[in-house]
Amino acid sequence: MAPKYQMVADALRSNILEGAYEKRRLLPTEQVLCQQFQVSRQTVRQALSLLATEGLIDRRQGSGSHVLERATAAAAPRRSIAIVTTYISDYIFPSILREVETVLAANSSAPLLFATQNQVSNERKVLQTLLELDALDGILVEGTKTGLPNPNLDLYQRLIQRGIPLVFMNGYYPQLKGPLAVLDDNYAGGRMLVEYLYGKGHRDIAGIFKGDDIQGPQRYAGYLEAIRDLDLPMDDRRIFWYNTEQKEALLTGAPLDPLLRMLEGCTAVVCYNDEIASRLVAWITKQGVRVPQDLAVVSFDNSQYSELAHPRITSLSHGVSNVGRMAAQMLIRLLQGESCQSQLAPWVLVEKESS
Repeated sequence: MAPKYQMVADALRSNILEGAYEKRRLLPTEQVLCQQFQVSRQTVRQALSLLATEGLIDRRQGSGSHVLERATAAAAPRRSIAIVTTYISDYIFPSILREVETVLAANSSAPLLFATQNQVSNERKVLQTLLELDALDGILVEGTKTGLPNPNLDLYQRLIQRGIPLVFMNGYYPQLKGPLAVLDDNYAGGRMLVEYLYGKGHRDIAGIFKGDDIQGPQRYAGYLEAIRDLDLPMDDRRIFWYNTEQKEALLTGAPLDPLLRMLEGCTAVVCYNDEIASRLVAWITKQGVRVPQDLAVVSFDNSQYSELAHPRITSLSHGVSNVGRMAAQMLIRLLQGESCQSQLAPWVLVEKESS
C-alpha cells in the first residue's frame, strides 16, 4: 500500500487536473484536508510539498496552497486517453499512474482510468466499453494474464483497425502484432540477480516466479540461462510457480510450507517481486531461518516492501526509468505523427541486508 501522504497527493492531483479548484484556484486548508482524508497535519503537509515539487501548486505562508495556472490549463483536454492497468492502488502501480498522468496533463490529455484486477473477463468488459466510446485518441494498456493465451485479442484487433494507437506497458501479448510496448528488461534482470548471487559465493539458487503474467516467464528465462551458463545445479524442484489467484493466499497468511521444502539445500533464492519476497522473509525468519546467513533473498522492483522488510531486501530498481512515463511519452509521440520503437527499461541493482 502507498504511504498515506502519497494517497492524499494522488487524490488532490486528480482533483486539480479535473478542474475542481478552478474557480478560486485555492486548495482547502490543511485542517479541512486532515478531516477530509482522516490523516495528520504532517501527512497533509507532505502531500502538499509533493504537489508543489511537481509544479501543481504554490504554497504561500498565511494564504494557503494556490493552484498554478498551468495545472488549471490542463483541465481543458484536447485528447482522450484510456489507461488500462491490472491494478490501480496496489504495489508499484500508483507510481506508474502518477507518471502517466503527469505526462498526459503536460500534453493537454485527459486520462480515462480502468482496472482489470488481472481478470480476462474484466478486461473484455473494459475493451467493449472502449469500443463504444465516440471519441478516443489513444490507449495505454497493461495486458491481463499475459503469460497465458488471451481470449480478448479480437477486441484489441478491432481497436487497432479503427486506427487508435495502443502502447503496452509492463505486460503485452506477443501474438498481437503491431502495437508498441515499453517493458522492463526482465530477462536481463533474471540473469543479473543470479550472477550477483554467484559473485557472493552462492551455488544452490532457488527461484520463485509468477506464471500467468509474462514478466514471470521472462524473469525465469534469464534466471535459468544464467544457471546454465554458470554451470550451477539445475533442478526443477527448486522452482516455485504461483498465479494471480494463489498470490492472494500467499500474501494473506497461507502457510508457506511448500516453499520451505523447495528451499531445502539452497543458500539463496530469486523472488518474482518484493511483495512476495517480503512475505517470504517474514515467514522464514519465524521458522528460525536467518537472512542472509542461512538464506540470501533477492528480488525485483526495489519498492517499499523491500525497504520495510527485516532485513531490507536486495532488489532490482527501475532507477531513473519509469515504464508509465516512458509509455505515455511514446503514445504522445505517436499521436504527433512521430515514428517510435518498443523499448526495454534497464534494471539497477540496489544491495541491502538480505544478501
